[in-house]
Formats: sequence, C-alpha cells, structure tokens
Amino acid sequence: MKLSIIILNYNVKHFLELCLRSVEAAISNIDAEIIVVDNNSPDVSCSMVKQLFPNVKLIENKTNDGFSKGNNKGVKQAKGEYICILNPDTVVAEDTFEILLKFADSKSDLGILGCKLIDGKGQFLPESKRNVPTPIVSIKKVLGFSKSYYATQLNKDEDGKVAILVGAFMLIKKSVYQDVGGFDEDYFMYGEDLDLSYKVLKAGHQNYYCSQTTVVHFKGESTLKDRTYAKRFNGSMQLFFDKHFKANWLFNILIWFGIKIVSIFPKNEEGTSKNVKAYVLVSNNDAHDIQNKLDKTLTLQTSVTSYLPHVEYILDIDFLGFKKAIGIISKNKQKPSSTFKFLLQKSSVIIGSNSSKSRGEVIYIKNN
Repeated sequence: MKLSIIILNYNVKHFLELCLRSVEAAISNIDAEIIVVDNNSPDVSCSMVKQLFPNVKLIENKTNDGFSKGNNKGVKQAKGEYICILNPDTVVAEDTFEILLKFADSKSDLGILGCKLIDGKGQFLPESKRNVPTPIVSIKKVLGFSKSYYATQLNKDEDGKVAILVGAFMLIKKSVYQDVGGFDEDYFMYGEDLDLSYKVLKAGHQNYYCSQTTVVHFKGESTLKDRTYAKRFNGSMQLFFDKHFKANWLFNILIWFGIKIVSIFPKNEEGTSKNVKAYVLVSNNDAHDIQNKLDKTLTLQTSVTSYLPHVEYILDIDFLGFKKAIGIISKNKQKPSSTFKFLLQKSSVIIGSNSSKSRGEVIYIKNN
C-alpha cells in the first residue's frame, strides 16, 4: 500500500465529514487507506463515520490522551509506505496526494513533506513552513515578534527545504516516522510537530515544503486561541527546549513572562457571519432551502469572477469539486471581508470558518 492517512478527531463531526469527503476524492486513484482515531468525542463523530464512511478504519479511544498518543496509535495500524498526519478541520484537493507523493518519491533524503496551507478566508498560514525556534527566536515569538519564527526566506509559492512543518498536514515515510520514535507522547497538544520535525532533521533527513498544492486548514477547530491554548502552547515550547537545548534560566524566565502576557491578553477574532451583508451560492442547484435558513439576500451563480466585500460565498462541493472550491478561496483579494463556506448537500449543512482563531460555523439547511 502506498499511503495511509491518519486523522485524529475530537468533537468536530461536521468538519471531520467534510475532511473525509475530500480525502476520499483525493485517494480514488491511489492505493491508500484512511484511519480515523477518535479521542473519546462527546458528539456523534464515531457513528457518523460508521454510517457515512464504512471503508474508513475507525479507532475509538475510551479516553482523550492527546495528539501524540492518538496519532501514534493510528500509525501502528497503518499499512502504507507513506503516512499523512492530517487534522480533521482540513480540506484537500482531488490531486493533493498525487502531487505530493510524486514530489516525495523524487527526494532520496526526504524526511517530512508539507504543503501550502490557507485558512477559511484564503489567507496563507505562515506556520506551513517554519525555522528551528532557537531560544532567541522563541522569545521573540512569545513576545509577539514572529518574523524569524517562520521560514520567510522561502516564498510561499516556491518549493524548497525547510526545518519545521506543521502537524495539521505532514507526509512522511512510515519507516522514518518509526525510526525517530514518532510523536513524543510527553506532549499532550502543541509542540509535537516541532519536536518530530527536529528529530527527523537530527536523524539526517531533510524536510521539504511543496507549494504545488493548497490545503484549507480552518485551524480554529483544533487550535482555539484562548488562555488554555496560550499556556499549553508556551508550555510545550519550554518542554521542547528542555529536551533539545541546554537549560537557560533567562530563557525560562522570559517564556514564563510571555505566557503571562498571552494568557492575560489572548488574541481572538470573531468567527461568526455577523458582518456578512449578503450571500452568494456558487452552484447550479435551486437555492430555496438555503435561502430559508439565511437572514440576508442570497443570489445564485455558477462561478466567481470577482469578490465583493462582506459577501459570503457558499461553495457547492457537489457542483464545484474540492480543487475548484479551494481555488476560489485562495484567489480572494477582499481579505478579510469576503468569506466562504462549503455546502454539503448530502448532509444538508453549510460549514466553514471566518477566523483561524475562533471556532467555525455550521448552518443546518434542514431541521436536524
């Protein structure tokens, strides 16, 4: 088998469904499997997977043991030469894995391969490619000066070597993953991807960023920016340095100071559609049911040639497909006032996120 996609889920049923539909479309021509590891979700994620995706291998954990343990458990059951660690709040294009596997096969020194990630509004996510966070770089990041934290020396539209990749999307040979011990289970959430990327580099492999395919990462579903996030994230950074760098009392003091600042003044954004003035349904289907659920004007069109401010574009996946829908989002120049949602006709939901720092939105077209 060529590829195993590991998706660790916790309590994001509809985003997981959207993700799985995109992944199924993307592996139609690949010898691949999908493994969903559920970390004891209180919603009905598991029953949804069983009902709608019978070919998906589902691992139902009885406790939530975090990101590292959950993914490691999935990898143990993976049969693929390559594994892809994928967040449930992502959307891939139909050719994403074909492009990346071709790129991966061309690199004899491959460690981890990442790709271009955008948020639900089409904005590039700089964590798609990062530098090794040395103590000085990390202190700057904690204090809000993040330019040197990200791999800005490599343009987002070019391929190249990078040090650190993000756990929302990581393609790696299973043998390499196993050789370095997989995700370090001392990390509960955040920092595991940094640790794994660094271990892979130290083992003599090279990590790469590929710009040839774009993946949507809503991000707010799995990385909600609040005080808990700030403490966990910066705590994970401190753990990383305890493991890989010489102890430094000044660094520890500054990290503690940074945690306090971010915890008191967390950066949050509004994630709802309250600023939307009108809706556009990009589809060839009747918009009657959708209009009944929306409180503002809805128009129907089959393409997007221009982007209007404060208009939310509802993208019919059955009509557009995933690659075209992602292309529409990525070409948005009205940032951030133009917003987007995905329409899942079969499940009668409209889903998406207007902020990478807040939870997304699910609109039920019919009564559920």
